[in-house]
Amino acid sequence: MEEQDNTPRPPIRERNTNRWLNTLILLAILLVIVVVGFIAVDTFLSLTRPVTGLPGAVSTQVQQVLNPTPTIIASPATIIRQVQSLSRLETASYTIEKVITAESGEGPFGFLFSDRLLLVAQGQVIAGVDLARLQREDVQVVGTAVYITVPAAEIFVATLNNENTYVYDRQTGLLGQQIDLETLARQQAERSILEAALEDGILDLAQRNADLYVEGLLRALGFEEVVLIQGTPAPNQNRGPQGP
Repeated sequence: MEEQDNTPRPPIRERNTNRWLNTLILLAILLVIVVVGFIAVDTFLSLTRPVTGLPGAVSTQVQQVLNPTPTIIASPATIIRQVQSLSRLETASYTIEKVITAESGEGPFGFLFSDRLLLVAQGQVIAGVDLARLQREDVQVVGTAVYITVPAAEIFVATLNNENTYVYDRQTGLLGQQIDLETLARQQAERSILEAALEDGILDLAQRNADLYVEGLLRALGFEEVVLIQGTPAPNQNRGPQGP
């Protein structure tokens, strides 16, 4: 014969009340977690933004703590790879500014991994002719006349001015910034500055100025007639992405 369970059970209304209490407690815990998470994220973002509203001295000290100045140490060892004599005649120089936007990590998780910066870049492009390319047969003297084949103009320098190149703005996700994003932006800036100089005709300007200089030099040496012949660009000349 089976024994009956005579354990007293709470009324149905009391059981429903307990369930509601458990649900309310869980909701309260979830609400606390969400609020704490929001406060933590907001605090982190406020720390990554510039400190404002504080006295000058205090603001400076706080900025130094949040964004310490990096320590850069150059090795005392120096290795000279190459020494080369140059006979370059620089006849055109451009100083160009470009604004470069670089970004990575965009997408559904951009709030975690995104990195976006605005780079203000200033660079210099120098062009001219390399007189070392002149060969003996490129100069012919007939009486008081001289015939000379002037080498084709080429790019000597295309580089950024680091003192005037800087990151104007940078926005990152919660999990940090891409280390080489600024490097990629600077490389693109160099290419863009060179392309801008080429499109504006720096090689043509350098060639004209070189012709005027060479002609003036030869006339100063006593030649009454100077005939300039345009040289053919050599394959190893740097004439930019346009090619020779």
